[in-house]
Amino acid sequence: MSIKFSRQDKIFIGIIVLVHGLFFLLACNFKRIYMGDSFEYIYEALNIKRYFLFYSGNPAMPITPEYMTQRQPGYPLFLLSIYLFTINNWIVIVLQNLLSVFNIYYIRKVFLTLGFQKKYDWLLLIFVIAYPAQFINANTVAPDILLQTCTLLYFGCFIALVQKKELRYAIWMSLALIAGLLVKPVLYPFVVIHFFVVIIVVATQRAKLQRPLVIAMMPLCAVFLYNFWNYTRTEKFHFTSNQSFNAVYYFYSFISQKEGIDSAQRFLKRERNDIADIPEYKDRYDYANDRGIKLLEQNLFPYMIFHLKNSARIFIEPGKAEMDLFTGKLTYGKLYSKEQSGFYYTLKNKGWLGMEDYVKNNPSMPFVLAVLIFNCIRLAGFVRFLLNRKINGFVRSFVFMLIVYFALAAGPIANTRYFLPVSLIVIGCAALGFMDMLTRKANKKAL
Repeated sequence: MSIKFSRQDKIFIGIIVLVHGLFFLLACNFKRIYMGDSFEYIYEALNIKRYFLFYSGNPAMPITPEYMTQRQPGYPLFLLSIYLFTINNWIVIVLQNLLSVFNIYYIRKVFLTLGFQKKYDWLLLIFVIAYPAQFINANTVAPDILLQTCTLLYFGCFIALVQKKELRYAIWMSLALIAGLLVKPVLYPFVVIHFFVVIIVVATQRAKLQRPLVIAMMPLCAVFLYNFWNYTRTEKFHFTSNQSFNAVYYFYSFISQKEGIDSAQRFLKRERNDIADIPEYKDRYDYANDRGIKLLEQNLFPYMIFHLKNSARIFIEPGKAEMDLFTGKLTYGKLYSKEQSGFYYTLKNKGWLGMEDYVKNNPSMPFVLAVLIFNCIRLAGFVRFLLNRKINGFVRSFVFMLIVYFALAAGPIANTRYFLPVSLIVIGCAALGFMDMLTRKANKKAL
C-alpha cells in the first residue's frame, strides 16, 4: 500500500527537512556532536560488537559492576546497527536527523486526529523551529531523539486506543513503552501508571478484562525480566545503577543553591567516597539509596519546594547551555567548574544590574530570549489545550499526567534534554490550543 502525500504534506516535510539540513551543516562546522554521556553509549555498542558484552565502561580497565547497568541497551543497539558496517558517528547523526523528521511529521499526524487542521501548519512549524533543542539533540550522539520516538509512538497508540477502541493499540502502547524504558530509565517507573491507564480506558469500553490485564502487565513483566538479568550480572535485583547515583546526586544542586557550589562539591565528594569504600556492589547500591532517602527525610519540605520549582522551570527552559555547547562557546569543563557565571547564578547574586555584563559576555542571549518568549507562548497554548472541553477528557488528562511525569522526573536537572521526549506533544497541544482560538475569532468575523 503506497503512502500518498498531499501538497501541504510535502511543503511541511520539506520545511522540516530544510531546517534539519541547516542544523546538520552547523554540526559539521562546530563538530560538537558529543555530550557528557556519549562515550558510555559508544563503549557499550562497541563492547557488544566485539565481545557481546553489555557494558558501558572502558573494556581496557577493570570491570566495574556500576557500568553493567549504567546505560540501558536500547541506544547502544541503535548505534550497533551502524557500527556493524562502519564505526562512523556522522552516519548516526544523519539517521537521528531522519528520525527527528519522522517524529515531527508523526506528531502532526496524531494531532490531525484530534482536530488540528493542515492550514495551521505554519503555527506548528513556528513552535517546532523556535525550539532549537529538537535539532541540537538530533545532531548529538545521545539517546534522547530515540526516546522521543518511543514516547510519541506510545502517545499516538493511546490516542488510537481511545478513538478506535481496538485492543491492538494497547499492545502497541505496551511495546512502545518497553522500547522506551530500554532506551533510558526515566520511563521504567511509568510502567505502573501504564497498567492503570490501560485498565481504566478499556474498562470504560466495557470490555472483558482478561486480555487487557495481560497486555497492561507486559511492561511490568519486561522490567522484572530486565531486573533479573541485571541480578545475574551484578547480584543486585535492580533496573539501573543510575537510580542509586541520582538518589544522592539530586541533592548536589539543592546544596549548591542553598550553600554554594564549594559546599555542594565537598558534599558530593564525601558521599561518593563513602559509597566507594563499600566493597560489594549491592551494598553500595543499597547504601546510596538509603542515603538518598535519609537526605530527603532531613530536608523534605525545602527540597520538595526546590524540586517542584525546577520541575516547573522545564516548561520554559530555553536551553542556553545546550546551545553554547553545540556551538563550542561553552565546554563541559567550564559548565561543571567551580566558577559559576550562569544566568540564574548571576540573577540571584548580582540582580538585574548584573544582567548587562552577562548579556555582553554571552552573544547567544538574543536567541535564548527569543526561545524563552516562544516557550512562554507555547505554555499558554498548552494551558488552552488542557482547558478545551471539545477535546476528549481522557486525552487531556493523559497528556497532563505524561507531561507532569517527565517534568517531575527531571527535577533539579531541568535542561531541555530531559523535556525532549514530550516537547513535541506540548508543541502539538499549544498549536491546537491557539488554532481553536484563531478559529473562534474567524467565525465571529464571518457572522
